[in-house]
Amino acid sequence: MLNQTNLSDIRSFVLIARLGNFTKAADELDVSRSHVSRQISSLEKQMGVTLFVRTTRTLRLTQAGKALYNQCEQALHSIDQALIAAVDDIEEVRGEIKVNCVGGYLGEVIIADIVNDFMLQHPDITVSLDFSSHRVDLIEDEFDIAFRMGKLEDAGFVARKLLDINMGTLASPDYLVRKGRPIHPKDLVEHDCLTGSVRRWSFQSSEDTAKNLDVTVKGRLQCKNGRVLVNGALSGNGIIRVPLIYCEEELAHGELVEVFDQWLIPSVDFSAIYHRDRYQPKRLRTFIDFVKGQFEKRA
Repeated sequence: MLNQTNLSDIRSFVLIARLGNFTKAADELDVSRSHVSRQISSLEKQMGVTLFVRTTRTLRLTQAGKALYNQCEQALHSIDQALIAAVDDIEEVRGEIKVNCVGGYLGEVIIADIVNDFMLQHPDITVSLDFSSHRVDLIEDEFDIAFRMGKLEDAGFVARKLLDINMGTLASPDYLVRKGRPIHPKDLVEHDCLTGSVRRWSFQSSEDTAKNLDVTVKGRLQCKNGRVLVNGALSGNGIIRVPLIYCEEELAHGELVEVFDQWLIPSVDFSAIYHRDRYQPKRLRTFIDFVKGQFEKRA
């Protein structure tokens, strides 16, 4: 019986498991709720197992359902990639590219400019550019490529390093006059800091690179947008830790200054991550090569 299993039933099962709701899955598939319900009932009958525990309020996967979902989600992605490769036009770059990126200057200026230049060269391309800052799952969140800062340890994806991001601990001269300049990173606990999602700041001695120190700071303002943090520091509201690329002009004009002379922040990788696929649509291969070329020009 298993060799007669309908692939569309498997697709519906994976979508229901992902969305956690029969109605949402039916809406996305543009079919009735009763249709997807019949699909799951048929699949359970053919397999001889229960895939979902259903009540009036909740829907959850059984152990058998979890095992099937974990295997089928990746398998369906591979099938989709093979289908794309089979029908993708080898001569033209066309279709949609879904991009996720950190916000701030890196996303809203650098990546946005690259996207615009790419679209000018390829008028049949459309781009969905998302600046949500959570760690996305490229498959589950249906992104083709993401741009991220920091170490990327998921072996299931390709991570292509694009740039070393130099970080700085910065404040306005006005703030340092009013509050005093901290001499040691430990002094930061007595200062007003403006933070992103990370309040544990790491430092490295410029005199002894083997000497490292972590300090947990207090934040008067917490915001994941670097532009907001830079503006907060310019207003004299506190000390920030941001990529120097966010505020090169402000540093050049002396509106912001480095707080420490003898304590550095290790640089952070900025990388593109995408599926480790044997088959990739031409539009994505071309976009990846274009991005790489644009960052090589900045090096």
